[in-house]
Amino acid sequence: MDDSGQNAGSAAGSKRKDARRNQRTLLDAAAAVFVTSGVDAPVRDIAAEAGVGMGTIYRHFPTRADLVIAVYRHQVDACADAGPALLAAGPTPHAALGRWADLFVDFLVTKHGLAAAMQADSAGFETLHTYFLDRLLPVCTQLLDAAAASGEIRTDLDAYQFMRGIGNLCIGADSDPRYDARRLAALLVAGLRQPR
Repeated sequence: MDDSGQNAGSAAGSKRKDARRNQRTLLDAAAAVFVTSGVDAPVRDIAAEAGVGMGTIYRHFPTRADLVIAVYRHQVDACADAGPALLAAGPTPHAALGRWADLFVDFLVTKHGLAAAMQADSAGFETLHTYFLDRLLPVCTQLLDAAAASGEIRTDLDAYQFMRGIGNLCIGADSDPRYDARRLAALLVAGLRQPR
């Protein structure tokens, strides 16, 4: 029997992996540019950050809204995946919570332009918000529960309150260069410590 079918399948699988990796590279680059320049940043800046031509970005994401939505989902997934990884890496659950809060702040700063980009699609925006809550609330709960179980933090704050608090601290961060949302989120995390 000829194994050319197997080789063709392997080549197709390799191409799919490459395409996924290339798309992740584009999304990471877009997220980095969005954090520093907002979601209205020029596509040429994103292309330069990713090391690709502008045509490559338009091939993957025909409209800015497509790109913003893809970055949003990509960052939600990255935040969700980071929680358990940070807990496993240590050194303490409280430290993991602090590092996760930094990632969450970066995500929220990127997300600020989403509403404007999706103005005409309220159903799509609601779907993304539901995705956000479904993916991130359990991870945040896991981090808070681990830190509470270790005796490092107080136990009277739930994940929704914590995430909402960080979200409120991020309002205006993109319009005032003197305002440091990460620093304030770190103060919130520090304030959760159990009194000794």
